[in-house]
Amino acid sequence: MSEAMETVGEVAELYLGNILYAIERCAMQLEGEGKPTDAQFYRGIGRLLADAHGRARPPRGID
Repeated sequence: MSEAMETVGEVAELYLGNILYAIERCAMQLEGEGKPTDAQFYRGIGRLLADAHGRARPPRGID
């Protein structure tokens, strides 16, 4: 990471796995607290991020 990250998108893409993990941990905690609607909300955010990342990358083996 020699160059400074310039956009939120670049930083988010770099740490997407960590972000998705943290969102899922948050959702699990909310479920444990009896807040399934809140957990569903955060899982929806995680799904949107993962889907957007998938659309941004070509399938493997296709150049």
